[in-house]
Amino acid sequence: MSDPHPDLRQPLERLNENEQLKARSRHLRGTISEGLDDLLTGAVPGEDPLLMKFHGIYQQDDRDRRADRRQRRLEPAYQFMVRLRIPGGVLDKHQWLGLDCLSRLYAERGLRITTRGTLQLHGVRKPHLRPLIQGLLPLGLDTIAACGDDSRGVVCGANPYLSQAHERLQKLAQITSDRLIPRTGAYADIWYRQPTPVRDDEEPVYGELYLPRKFKVGFVLPPVNDVDIYGQDLGYIAVVDNGDLIGFNVCVGGGMGQLDNREDSYPRLAEEIGFIDADEAPAFAELVMGIQRDFGDRRDRHRARFKYTLDRLGLPWFLEELERRRGRPLEPARGVRFDHNGDRLGWQQGDDGLWHATLYVESGRVDDALRTQLGGFLEQYGGRLRLTTNQNLQLTHIETHELEQVQWRLEDLGLDWRLDPEAQAAHTLSCVALPTCGLAMAEAERYLPTFLERFQRLKAQYGLREEPITLRLTGCPNGCARPYLAEIALTGRAPGLYNLYLGGSFHGDRLAQLYAGNVDEERFLALLAPMLERYAGQRRDGEHFGDFLLRKQLLEERPLTSLSS
Repeated sequence: MSDPHPDLRQPLERLNENEQLKARSRHLRGTISEGLDDLLTGAVPGEDPLLMKFHGIYQQDDRDRRADRRQRRLEPAYQFMVRLRIPGGVLDKHQWLGLDCLSRLYAERGLRITTRGTLQLHGVRKPHLRPLIQGLLPLGLDTIAACGDDSRGVVCGANPYLSQAHERLQKLAQITSDRLIPRTGAYADIWYRQPTPVRDDEEPVYGELYLPRKFKVGFVLPPVNDVDIYGQDLGYIAVVDNGDLIGFNVCVGGGMGQLDNREDSYPRLAEEIGFIDADEAPAFAELVMGIQRDFGDRRDRHRARFKYTLDRLGLPWFLEELERRRGRPLEPARGVRFDHNGDRLGWQQGDDGLWHATLYVESGRVDDALRTQLGGFLEQYGGRLRLTTNQNLQLTHIETHELEQVQWRLEDLGLDWRLDPEAQAAHTLSCVALPTCGLAMAEAERYLPTFLERFQRLKAQYGLREEPITLRLTGCPNGCARPYLAEIALTGRAPGLYNLYLGGSFHGDRLAQLYAGNVDEERFLALLAPMLERYAGQRRDGEHFGDFLLRKQLLEERPLTSLSS
């Protein structure tokens, strides 16, 4: 067997500089407190912005203003994105109203529902960081491990209140999240000003180096694959028997991020490896994460994700190591199937007779108008809320006698259309991209309304306007909106230019293929037009666009478009 700690046994100076930073950070403290108190700059200086990611905070600047500020010899217009940890996306209305208030006080770009079913606040200035995070504490919320080299916020599919199985799924996701978050006292020390001495045993699971890269865990309940389970580092696919959750098919090694300029960088589908009992899920997640902690690449950060660890050492090796640590092999996977990728919008009734409504939110952006509408609605709403991994908002726990009143209130506030938006909008995701994301090379969220309108006009030419096609738009190849699982995806290359991916599965269980590089909007529409025309005339009953492209072998002759940047 390979050395079980190949990089951890190396001298620290041979590892990636991020590993060295973590080692000297005193369990993520660094000098963040001193940087927050420095009023001479809007930034947190030095290496601390990297450590702040573990605290759920990204340092950014307004890229629309960079050139002007540089010309005026001013530092960039620094601001911060703050991401909350909300396992399964479950909130009550008091938490939402509290977040609404905090966002109005401290965030210049409001609230945004993310593709991992949590909330981000954009445009937070440095003096507002501590007041914001302290304001989360009475709401029972925090931002620890929402970013960084650790277990990210655990996602959970479907409304947890539709059935007992859904509810148990949510509880297991919460327990798993609690088990996998860092134990460092740095968070309370820095943000709550509660001095916490550094201890050698402060991180019993992570150690001083934490993970080589982020680690994403997801739970899903078939037949709805609303979390894109095959894009998770560790995925749990629920197996239900007579309404009872009996266990999970486990899949490992999914991941969306890639670099266009490296051939050894790629998206990967998770692979199903076997079945476990339901109650084992939290401990099993720690076990798998521990293998990645011990074997992940800590020298080449671009190859540090779990998917590369599996490909480097092999799945048979992983299963052997897993069995050694677990003490027994996995049971064979059970039969499950998916028939849907995305949220079921509109009204649904749970097993307990209560009703739930899912509202569409474009790109998850809850701006001033929508914040005001939702605030007005919640004044007379007694139920709960849930954020979805497709950037939408669910209203839950509505009694049958309340249905008519809730529907009237939604209509009065202009929210009722969000129960039944256009089919294409409901199956489209985008990332934030410009002007704040430092990795973005092209527009995404800001461009989406224009892009979607033109794509819809093209579909309408062939009678396909109401035909759902999964569509993802990102400002770079890192994959925050899970583009490589979509039937059609554009990933940013440069202003106005994108790589075009086609042929993913509507159910989220097949990767899209790179079809053309550096395409602009005109080229994208020209490439899609003949495919959509053939799809309209030659598809089989119920056949989705991605499946049609593969059956007709339309992806085999790719256009000769340069992929160089």
